[in-house]
Amino acid sequence: MMIGQRIGTPLSTSATRVMLLGAGELGKEVIIALQRLGVEVIAVDRYPNAPGHQVAHRSHVIDMTDAKTLRALVEKERPHLIVPEIEAIATDALAAIETEGVAEVIPTARATQLTMNREGIRRLAAEELGLPTSPYAFADSIDELKAGIAKVGYPCVVKPVMSSSGKGQSVLRSDADVEPAWQYAMAGGRVNHGRVIVEGFINFEYEITQLTVRAIDSATQQTVTCFCEPIGHVQVAGDYVESWQPQPMSPRALERSRDIADKVTTALGGRGLFGVELFVRGDDVWFSEVSPRPHDTGLVTLASQRFSEFELHARAILGLPVDTTLRAPGASAVIYGGLDETGIAFEGVAQALAVPGADLRLFGKPESFVKRRMGVALATGSDIGEALQRAKQAAAAVKPVSTR
Repeated sequence: MMIGQRIGTPLSTSATRVMLLGAGELGKEVIIALQRLGVEVIAVDRYPNAPGHQVAHRSHVIDMTDAKTLRALVEKERPHLIVPEIEAIATDALAAIETEGVAEVIPTARATQLTMNREGIRRLAAEELGLPTSPYAFADSIDELKAGIAKVGYPCVVKPVMSSSGKGQSVLRSDADVEPAWQYAMAGGRVNHGRVIVEGFINFEYEITQLTVRAIDSATQQTVTCFCEPIGHVQVAGDYVESWQPQPMSPRALERSRDIADKVTTALGGRGLFGVELFVRGDDVWFSEVSPRPHDTGLVTLASQRFSEFELHARAILGLPVDTTLRAPGASAVIYGGLDETGIAFEGVAQALAVPGADLRLFGKPESFVKRRMGVALATGSDIGEALQRAKQAAAAVKPVSTR
């Protein structure tokens, strides 16, 4: 029976149990969405008191790259669905869990394996599906990196094959950048230290995230693909700092973006929301990356859409109907920690919330770093320009302060 046809009562023998592997700010919002639908949620992360731990029925702290430990926890909790929310997971253990019918992995164990590793998803997109991408090469040593750069040319980008949020990512413009970029990549990779992808630059005008939902059609019980309005965003050192929705695009570019997103997500399979990242210039579109889960740039949907990306993910994985309707133009702006300290406080919250159309999410992370994302300001407006101005004004009003 599809889960959406029957949802039990949390903390009872009828409970529908979902385990999130990764309980940061994105996982926290997914947990809240699942809780509202009567689901029992188990949150797992690598450090205590993660944002999602604070709102789940139960929480655990483990090394999710340890296959034996991960398997033992799954067997203890017996979730119906396992929802990976980060990249650093023992995906081989998830594949075995799925194959043996212990639990269903969202969207699939194969999709988790492919997207956790930039090599897997790039080879799928470029070599199997024939989608347009930047030129690329993979390298296991600094000499191989130099050979890859000779192939793709300067400027180029070097990234660990396994990392997230810009960690270990560098832009190279000359031979002098090679050694520092290699060392930074080695420090930034979460798993599989020692392998990188080098990508040639594309002369794009802007980047988008095309949120794509694979959900069950209630009339036919078949999987259908739905699209949110495209999200534009600004990234600094590979990490998002602002996003807005809808991003203006030519009809042809939007059509091509959704065609690429459909092909990639169909190849990955399963149910849930995917964040497909794309480069756009005029009518031309190139595939960049895909996350089989809510995307950080999609935090804007908490303000802009009828159902946020987190609610869409929760509904889709449970086999429930989805609605990707845009309510109003919206924007988001990141609030950084600004200092390295445990248990900081925030001033200026009232001033931020006094900005017309503005809202806040303070994530509740137990430890702040200067460039750690500790919250986000959200806003709607008559157009994306007004929404972004309001979001940035609200974000600027929030001041992280020391409590020492």
